[in-house]
Amino acid sequence: MSAPIDISICICTFRRPELLDRLLAALTEQSIDALRMEVVVVDNDPAGSAAPVLRDWQAHFPMPLHAVHENTPNIANARNAAVHTAQGEWVLFIDDDEAPDPDWIRHLIAAQRRYDADAVFAPVLPRYRDDTPAWIRSGDFFNRRRFATGTVITTKDARTGNVLIRRGKLMAVSAPDGGPFDAAFGRTGAEDTMLFRDMLAHGARFVWCDEATVSEEVPAQRANLNWLLRRSYRLGQTYVLSEIARLHGVQRFLRATQLGLRALLQLLIAAGVALATLPFSRIMSIRWLRTTLAQCGKLSALAGHRYHEYGN
Repeated sequence: MSAPIDISICICTFRRPELLDRLLAALTEQSIDALRMEVVVVDNDPAGSAAPVLRDWQAHFPMPLHAVHENTPNIANARNAAVHTAQGEWVLFIDDDEAPDPDWIRHLIAAQRRYDADAVFAPVLPRYRDDTPAWIRSGDFFNRRRFATGTVITTKDARTGNVLIRRGKLMAVSAPDGGPFDAAFGRTGAEDTMLFRDMLAHGARFVWCDEATVSEEVPAQRANLNWLLRRSYRLGQTYVLSEIARLHGVQRFLRATQLGLRALLQLLIAAGVALATLPFSRIMSIRWLRTTLAQCGKLSALAGHRYHEYGN
């Protein structure tokens, strides 16, 4: 009988074979001490664009490398396929466009043991191309909040881009379709928000590890105002949808009404400030314009519109 697996590194990929190849190369350089590891890659492209990269790596990868093809583009289904294939006591999610530092796993494990956490979240830092516009860099649009190691985390800062999760706690959560990730959010996003919300409701403990950094490439198609505004619109939608998803009847109506009225007020204020600051600071104006689009996303979600970012 083979030895049990300590950690399953789970990667969901969609039409980024070059970046996946770079990530797999980086994983071979990890400091893992005596940990028993495996890697699970789920290709969510119907055309199977990751297959050649995975075949090449499987021939000489230093740990078990499992390739799964989930041919319906839906990030929740892809994550579910990864989790159900994984055999480790811990599941470690990293995105296909990210690259970890050499001591990434070691830092995550140390934080988990020190703080007895069920999930350990860590930073995702932007990696800019040489042709990235200066205003994108100086605007800091791709940096996310960071915390001191050991800080308790809520769903506001919980993401699957760089997180170590106790698999037992993960499998104890059931989405309406069986999950653990809710496929209803698999095209819009927020499937991870829903999962972590449910895990917290089941008593899970989340902490931050600031040393376990990974970097994420900012491609040219994202380093522009159009993408930033579309992302803000989508995040506004998913925030509202995740807030009301588990509510029913009068509770759902009252919460939706509250969110809608607040979004309308914030929309008017943010739009006004965006216009007022434009002559003085383009970056400040863009930040407020993004807030404006987020409120538009909230209101449109309440009106029934769904923006499907994933799989396009």
